[in-house]
Amino acid sequence: MVPDEIITNKIYLIRYQKVMLDRDLAELYQVETRVLKQAVKRNLNRFPNDFMFELTKNEFENWRSQFVTSNSDKMGLRYAPMAFTEQGVVMLSSVLKSERAIAVNIKIIRIFTRMRQLLSDNLSLQLEIENIKKKLTNNSKNIELVFNYLDELIEKKEEKSERKKIGYKK
Repeated sequence: MVPDEIITNKIYLIRYQKVMLDRDLAELYQVETRVLKQAVKRNLNRFPNDFMFELTKNEFENWRSQFVTSNSDKMGLRYAPMAFTEQGVVMLSSVLKSERAIAVNIKIIRIFTRMRQLLSDNLSLQLEIENIKKKLTNNSKNIELVFNYLDELIEKKEEKSERKKIGYKK
């Protein structure tokens, strides 16, 4: 089976969504990219825009520029790749019905779920940190207030000590 790290490294952030590209999925499923694309195009009604989209020319060039390759190679890509969201990957299992595709899909979905859980844990941790910061800010304001009161008391005491003492003189 495919190690988790390999799958994790094939998940990209495009259009603020975690996606996997058709060529990477085809490699994991051990089918040709054109076979995967044909299966998707035959079942296009199963893949709405929030499940799968094709990269625009700009996104494609941007993505390609992140990898050090020669222009002649173009990473074996002549056409902009299809990007599949988590739901699109799930839908692929109904289109590609091989045992390998099902097993890889299960693994991919578990990784997507684990990533979402990590992000959720991270978010709750950030919220707790923000709460602590707010409390510290309030505490520092309260401490400053206490010091202001102490300064006022000291000033009042000094004012009282400047008064002429009355009573018996020695």
